Amino acid sequence: MLLSEIKSILNADVLSGEDDAALNEKDIHTACGCDLMSDVLAFVKDQSLLLTGLINSQVIRTAEMMDIVAICFVRGKTPTEDVIELAREKGITLMHTSYPLYLACGKLYEKGLGGRCDA
Repeated sequence: MLLSEIKSILNADVLSGEDDAALNEKDIHTACGCDLMSDVLAFVKDQSLLLTGLINSQVIRTAEMMDIVAICFVRGKTPTEDVIELAREKGITLMHTSYPLYLACGKLYEKGLGGRCDA
């Protein structure tokens, strides 16, 4: 699923990383909704979208280690500018949506974006 489709489905705002043309080029293979970064390390595949309510720099560091393409912060949360700048440096797209985590994941699943298949 293209990142532009995810942005539309979640009524999300882009915080860093992409203009509309670039959003149409990034393909997301799976998604993970999680607030425990240890679970992200254990279960997330590359080319994924991470949906989380955590807005600290550890989320960006974890995403970098796991080759996560984009992060969408839920519940209307917005990270500080230093976290947004770190994501820019690492080439990770950041978005935020007002949807809660459960609903955001459900909307993406309903449109065909799956999670980890071999759990």
